[in-house]
Amino acid sequence: MTENQLSSGPLNFAVVVINCKIESCRNYGRRPGRWLSLFCLLGILAGPRVRAQTGTNALPAGVPQEQGSGQERALSTAAKAELQAGTNLTRQGSLQEAIPHLLVAQRSGSDTYATAVNLGICYVGLARYKDAISVLSDLRSAGFNTAAVENLLTQAYLGDGQIKLALTAFQAAATLSPKDEKLYAFVADACTEHQDYELGLHVAEEGVRQLPDSARLHYERALFLARLDRIEEARPEFDRAVQLAPGSYIASLAMVQKQMYNEDFAAATRLLRDVIHDGHRDYQTLSLLGTVLIHVGAAPGEPEFMEAQSALEVSAKDHPNYSATQIALGKIYSMEGRFEEARDHLEIGRRLEPSNPAVYSHLAHVYRKLGDLDKARAMEEQLARLLGEKRLAPAAVNP
Repeated sequence: MTENQLSSGPLNFAVVVINCKIESCRNYGRRPGRWLSLFCLLGILAGPRVRAQTGTNALPAGVPQEQGSGQERALSTAAKAELQAGTNLTRQGSLQEAIPHLLVAQRSGSDTYATAVNLGICYVGLARYKDAISVLSDLRSAGFNTAAVENLLTQAYLGDGQIKLALTAFQAAATLSPKDEKLYAFVADACTEHQDYELGLHVAEEGVRQLPDSARLHYERALFLARLDRIEEARPEFDRAVQLAPGSYIASLAMVQKQMYNEDFAAATRLLRDVIHDGHRDYQTLSLLGTVLIHVGAAPGEPEFMEAQSALEVSAKDHPNYSATQIALGKIYSMEGRFEEARDHLEIGRRLEPSNPAVYSHLAHVYRKLGDLDKARAMEEQLARLLGEKRLAPAAVNP
């Protein structure tokens, strides 16, 4: 990276640092998390050079054409400083703090595209989905219909429960950038976060169609199939991920998942410990380890129980909106007699995954221990309704 490249605009430096962070995650085997999924989109915000690469060099009508550094010189020093501050804070993950700076830059007309996409990243990251939809839709209407804009819109529509619009935005993003593995992976992550497994499977399958040698996308497809109770279809997809990337982190995760669905929990535990020992300490891997250890019978006072609790607590701190962690941590605290803490985590799990019967059985037990019999009965009634719905659901019919 030359000095000229580093000084060519306020966003280039963000791109360099973000790319370095992602590469660092890869070097240590960590899967880029939710923040990096969002931040990576900043890779297209570096001005005319990158716009030319993405086919958007010609700006929409009404937007001044850039001539050298003339437009940048016309920006006030204060506006440029606000854009720089907002970009830096976004890159650091300080999303709430970034927004006021970016709004000032937006009002000044400072780099319409960069400012709006940064705002979109902040709003999506803070679950302010309607605000994200508003700013990104305006950007799209102005002619900036890039893959990054459509990717963020997909995640915002998912968060807002507008599934049809999410699908439309995803299809637009895939049309603009059909060979971008990250596009499919990030949208798949969003589908997982919002428990839309049908759409997640569609996204993963479209990714596999475009990139048939992607181990990550075969792994994502396997996960969605398993979550939809299509286990026999998921198993060969886990195997395919291992074949495509032997010895990789994704291969290890695929083997763990397959072992769990085969109920070989001892093998899954050994492999998870090896993976974490090698430095793969992301929230999903830690959550898996904690969940498996509790499932195989770790009890309070045992080293395995303390290991599970520690893993789940770190996972919850790193990603508090991961329902599996919150439910497992609630169960851990309930087993220890820490019923108020158990209730708090289980209620988070219920909010995140209201159709999961397990959370209601644990909550019913916890509310009884806390002496709140009305809430305990309410949880039991909801559990009965969910189990009844599952029994009445039509079974798949083989052709």
